[in-house]
Amino acid sequence: MSRIGKQPIAIPDKVQVNIADNVLTVQGPQGELSFEFHPEITVNTEENTVLVTRPSDSKYHRSLHGMTRAILANMVTGVSEGFSKSLEIQGVGYTVEKKSDTRIILNLGYSHPIVFEAPDGITLDVPDNTHITVKGIDKQLVGQVTAKVRSFRPPEPYKGKGIRYVGEYVRRKAGKAIAAK
Repeated sequence: MSRIGKQPIAIPDKVQVNIADNVLTVQGPQGELSFEFHPEITVNTEENTVLVTRPSDSKYHRSLHGMTRAILANMVTGVSEGFSKSLEIQGVGYTVEKKSDTRIILNLGYSHPIVFEAPDGITLDVPDNTHITVKGIDKQLVGQVTAKVRSFRPPEPYKGKGIRYVGEYVRRKAGKAIAAK
């Protein structure tokens, strides 16, 4: 049995959930999200909860059950609180500059600066010139944008220079050993 899929999703105040033709729409103070779930999965709203059920115990239905429930829970959390991920830049001369809420300029040791434009629904915050915070209501999109920014200069194992998640551990390697005489 799916332990994740069986759990009901609590709907906080100020959040509305509407279901019509296998499309679930969630509206809240942060914005609005919609998701088209599989027609074999059943989604019901009762008072202040959403319950996801499946027709059988086949492997396919079990996987759809847990995935659908997780996506719906993330949608409710996103429109009520929002999601954010933070990145830090390490390296001499590596900086970030904010041009607008959706545009940053990264100087990462290349011969040119990298101009990054965030997609709709994502805001980029730069508290100082070595930290970036990606915020939005869609958890998948926040993670995707964060990974894209990190991919411009991932941390390297010798000096640890690059863009990393805040708190990410980068395993360090020893450099070349000098031959003993």
